[in-house]
Amino acid sequence: MKKLVSFISIILLLSGCAEEPQQQDQTKASITSPNGNIEVSLQLDKNGKPFYTVQKNNSSVIDTSYLGFKFKNQPELTKNFKISKVEETELNETWEQPWGEQRVIKDHHKQLQVSLEETTEKPRKLNIIFRVFDDGIGFRYDIPEQENLTGDVVISDEITQFKLTHDHKSWWIPADYDSYEYNYSETKLSEIDAQKAGYAQRHDRNITNFHAVNTPITMETEAGLYLSIHEANLTDYAGMTLGVTEHNTLNTELVPWENGDKVRTKAPFVSPWRTIMINEEAKDLVTNYLILNLNEPNKLENVTSYAQPMKYTGIWWEMHLGKSTWGRKDAEGNYTTHGATTENAMKYIDFNKKHHIKGLLIEGWNAGWEYWGAQDTIGFFDFVTTYDDFDIKKVVHIAKENGVDIIGHHETSGDAHNYENRMEKAFQFYEDLGIHAIKTGYAGGLVPKGEFHHGQYMVRHHQKVIETAAKHQLAIDAHEPIKATGLRRTYPNFMTREGVRGMEFNGWADENPPSHTTILPFTRILSGPVDYTPGIFQIDLAEYREGQAIQSTLANQLALYVVLYSPMQMAADLPENYAKYEDAFRFIEDVAVDWETTKVIHAKIGDYLTIARKQRDSDNWFIGSVTDEKARNLEIPMDFLDQGASYKATIYKDAKDADFEKNPSAYEIEELEVNSTSVYQASLARGGGVAISIEKQ
Repeated sequence: MKKLVSFISIILLLSGCAEEPQQQDQTKASITSPNGNIEVSLQLDKNGKPFYTVQKNNSSVIDTSYLGFKFKNQPELTKNFKISKVEETELNETWEQPWGEQRVIKDHHKQLQVSLEETTEKPRKLNIIFRVFDDGIGFRYDIPEQENLTGDVVISDEITQFKLTHDHKSWWIPADYDSYEYNYSETKLSEIDAQKAGYAQRHDRNITNFHAVNTPITMETEAGLYLSIHEANLTDYAGMTLGVTEHNTLNTELVPWENGDKVRTKAPFVSPWRTIMINEEAKDLVTNYLILNLNEPNKLENVTSYAQPMKYTGIWWEMHLGKSTWGRKDAEGNYTTHGATTENAMKYIDFNKKHHIKGLLIEGWNAGWEYWGAQDTIGFFDFVTTYDDFDIKKVVHIAKENGVDIIGHHETSGDAHNYENRMEKAFQFYEDLGIHAIKTGYAGGLVPKGEFHHGQYMVRHHQKVIETAAKHQLAIDAHEPIKATGLRRTYPNFMTREGVRGMEFNGWADENPPSHTTILPFTRILSGPVDYTPGIFQIDLAEYREGQAIQSTLANQLALYVVLYSPMQMAADLPENYAKYEDAFRFIEDVAVDWETTKVIHAKIGDYLTIARKQRDSDNWFIGSVTDEKARNLEIPMDFLDQGASYKATIYKDAKDADFEKNPSAYEIEELEVNSTSVYQASLARGGGVAISIEKQ
């Protein structure tokens, strides 16, 4: 990633010298954001315990919150500290993403590194590093190499608190160690309770504390601020959940190993960044790039030659509907209506060619699916052997001839151990075929048994996957993943991931409510791109599942291509369903997947959201606006357009009688001439939306 502008300043403040009585208070260090509006202070209490506070515009955002570690194999590192050194730096630079929702990112922050040292007989050292931006903060632990902390270190608990100042309104999902696939609840902090919210346990779910949440958790304060707590640069560490305790305090609860260890490491090491976004308007959370800025620059060479944004279709939705199956046979050995056949693939290739859709995902082509769910079966997926009705070499060859790229698929059924053993051969197989993208999946309980999807074991696993994939020039779209924490900056071949209650639930479970997609951009997507798989045009699914229907209008489905960011966007419905609405499908053909800039026009979490994005290397703009269960009239100003220029807007909107329950497929298309002074009056039906394509004349 190209660094465009850089400015760094450094101030060293040495404390603890008796001969210099004018030194700062040895129990406190503070720093402000570049604009001076946010202040972070680190202090020591009378027992030498470190805690921090955060203020915004001189008002408390985070009250006294303690920091430190407990270890399995040595005394805790939480008290008896003195401040030995304080280092302050400032960075002001811009850098360019190889792909993304914003081409150029500004990183302007001040950094405070406080070096702590125990006052005990054998003192240990702990550095705490804060980075303060104009729209939030990040902080991490840094344990340096030292003589009194050697060998293997096992963290049994991380003492990181977030003491909020009031009982804020919050949008949250439960702290499930194995899944993020939940609808978001909106409650006060004190009312966070997964049992009362009705979240039932499943064999592939694990909620240990019903009063805890997965991150990001987003909050609206009584003062009108918007906060979101998450983490950045989750590398070789356990995922963080947050337990709710009295006095509006969130306590870090790390996802454990099978035996209860939280993190296995050795000095020197650093923790992930603990992040707090702080914005005065909800819409500004969407364009808050703090998490990306807290990750390291791109480590991969020539990544844009293979990690390329694209739209794709797939032999996928038909399996969720039950029209076809993933396996060639069932568990009893009987032949099924297999989806991934050579013949079916050719139909999708023809469709993609006609509609200029670059990618084609094919699931269920490889042997082993018939054993999924059979008792005590492990290691059954074969990642290089095709079923007898699928000729992968032929499919790849014909796809390339027609300008289509095949996206590979590796479902592991949670058997990460088997996947690691076969990964090198499987990735080489795809590289030899000229395939440059893979969708991975980890549905089900993990193997090794007892480990969790969000623990350090799987953090290490996903790191191995992404590094091995880079070696074979492969991009990754991970399902049932570890959470996104901005590592796409460092490894841009980790392009997107699921980690959400996505479209598939609408096909076979309690459907996602219309409000779901008005919440995701302020929660899940703050962590990174989401493979939600939008674009279902056949809203009523009664042909396959009686009583099942998508909870949105068709125009809403189009708007999701702009509202829900991913560099890989699926046109998820069946080709025959798109054939019924070819004029509406034109928007999916046209909409970009790689952006120059993103602007949020207006937003209310859980109610509505309007986003405008400018296509990279183009003058074209696209707008998506969605609403919840309520119909809305929204004004969409076009003041982001170039002054003095004329544009043609093609508007895909709900018809006057559209309604997500009664008439979801009713839409209209109109064309208007617009400019920077235009204001479009959008009428969104219940569960509806509007999608606008804007082309410069």
